Amino acid sequence: MKQMTIEEKCIDAIRCLAIDAVEKANSGHPGAPMALAPAAFTLWMKHLRYNPHNPNWFNRDRFVLSNGHASMLQYAVLHLTGYDISMDDIKNFRQLGSITAGHPEHGLTPGIETTTGPLGQGFMTAVGMAIAEAHLAACFNQEGNKIVDHYTYVFCSDGDLMEGASHEAASIAGHLGLGKLIYLYDNNHITIEGNTNLTYSDDVAMRFEAYHWHVQVLEDGNDINAISAAFQKAKEVTDKPSMIILRTHIGYGSPNKQDTPGVHGSPLGDKEVSLTKKFYGWPDEKFYVPDEVKEYMGRAVETGAAQEKDWNSILDAYKNKYPEQAKAFDQYLKQDLPVDWNKDLPTYKPADGPMATRSVTTDITTLLAPRLPWLIGGSADLGESTSTMMKVTGFFGKGKYENRNMAWGIREHAMCAASSGMMVHGGVRPFASTYFVFTDYAKPAIRLAGIMKLPVIYVMTHDSIGLGEDGTTHQPVEQLITFRAMPNITVIRPADANEAVYAWQAALGRKEGPTMLVLSRQKLPIFDRDQVAAAEGLLKGAYVLSAEQGNNPAAILMATGSEVQLILEAQKQLQASGIDVRVVSMPSWELFREQDQAYRDEVLPPAIKFRLAVEAAAPEGWHEWVGENGAIIGMTQFGESAPAKDLFKHFGFTVENIVGKVNKMIAAKS
Repeated sequence: MKQMTIEEKCIDAIRCLAIDAVEKANSGHPGAPMALAPAAFTLWMKHLRYNPHNPNWFNRDRFVLSNGHASMLQYAVLHLTGYDISMDDIKNFRQLGSITAGHPEHGLTPGIETTTGPLGQGFMTAVGMAIAEAHLAACFNQEGNKIVDHYTYVFCSDGDLMEGASHEAASIAGHLGLGKLIYLYDNNHITIEGNTNLTYSDDVAMRFEAYHWHVQVLEDGNDINAISAAFQKAKEVTDKPSMIILRTHIGYGSPNKQDTPGVHGSPLGDKEVSLTKKFYGWPDEKFYVPDEVKEYMGRAVETGAAQEKDWNSILDAYKNKYPEQAKAFDQYLKQDLPVDWNKDLPTYKPADGPMATRSVTTDITTLLAPRLPWLIGGSADLGESTSTMMKVTGFFGKGKYENRNMAWGIREHAMCAASSGMMVHGGVRPFASTYFVFTDYAKPAIRLAGIMKLPVIYVMTHDSIGLGEDGTTHQPVEQLITFRAMPNITVIRPADANEAVYAWQAALGRKEGPTMLVLSRQKLPIFDRDQVAAAEGLLKGAYVLSAEQGNNPAAILMATGSEVQLILEAQKQLQASGIDVRVVSMPSWELFREQDQAYRDEVLPPAIKFRLAVEAAAPEGWHEWVGENGAIIGMTQFGESAPAKDLFKHFGFTVENIVGKVNKMIAAKS
């Protein structure tokens, strides 16, 4: 090897581990790790606070690799700084069962804070982490006793900035003045199709200054002194998020592929690997790490343990001086539901009159917000309409970080991604709300929450053609099946106000995976629970709402949400004509699947073959429950603009149509 400083050796070790891992996998993105290795080394060894032997130490700095295709950069640094990522893990990059997946995955790899890869998602999620830090700091820090005091760092790319999602997140972050949020933009001028000048000529510095960010521009991606100084300056700016624009060269050191798309998403190839390592002055040996690099970067273990120990001392002093606040802080972190947390939740009677299920949220949060002080959330400029304003607190904002109502503006995508960031940060339980149809703007972020199994609560209202006159553009048709098809997400569409109360209880009680409450705009009748089964059945996903009169029903009617009232009325008419039927309210397929087979057979006896499902949404998926002899009344086209009552009649969601379908189904099999 040529004469190099220890810092240069560490940087080239990071580069070459990334090169070798991608080469062995014959898959991956070596170019960005080669370019960003100096910045990563500088951050991890000079600024980032972390403990490799306790990756979940609460007051650690958070790091997000938004350009997740550069995952080998992060894996190499985590390995070298002492995280539980072995050389075998590095060698098994992108292989089945490996903890070094193609893109960073939360919960799979020590040191990975959030799943990234779809560009823009990490950019947005990090904003939520900074929001959580700011909120907890405002709630708990005391003069001289700062127990919440850390930064969120992000590496991002051209692709992150091109995605519109970054606009939403950058705008709200600047507006909120999140001073502990620091981004480094890998300005390498290359995307898959070629030079960025094909599609991209933004003045990034002016763009972020317009968002009210602090911006620095560095021209040399290898100047670790300048990079370190930029990080330090960013930390000193306390009233704005920071953007460091770093000019790098993708595939740095590759004689034939540097600054070309050829090093973005493909291995270098054996010949180019040898030439590149020669440029670095590195042995042409696979997965080579000099002992002095192991020793130097391995010091992070001792440094991190000392930093955590110092914080524990601060926390101990805090506990002695502020015992009640310390107890509350521990509760925020654990989020165990207190005893009797759901005591005295509202119970609604038919005499209260019809009620939209969205309206229940106001009653729930009014009662529960004081009992669950870590509950925080809001809507995409629709709080009054989605009933998600908590009365016990004001809006979170610059200088008001202790407040718990989040005003996201018209930014559905950033809202949902940042909610995931708040959840992975810890200490808060976020909910996010908009009209159900506008999940179209947020689906990528919701999908990642499902992948990460984050118990974010989504409060989605205006759930069907029942929203009426706003018409086709605002009427969700395919959204229910979209999220039912998404793994790890629990979808709940309650049929009346009392079911909505239990829907909230189910959501708050879930520890893994998001819950989506799908609520009505229009008022729905409150069922007489003296005449039908208790709404508590919602907790099992489906239940017999109104039993048959005899012991041998001819058919089962099932529905969700506003359509349940229709099958209840149809039951009366069918029974009056001598056809005995059972009515099943089925607000959550996912909760129902979690029940044992005995319960599922009790609700939907296999012997009863004639089954009709009624839902004002796409019919796909219902065949799992109605079987081959069943039928479905659903939406097979987009809606129309008209009053809700006219739309339900127009599309066949009527008692008469339900009765006719049952009669026809039974007659056809006679």
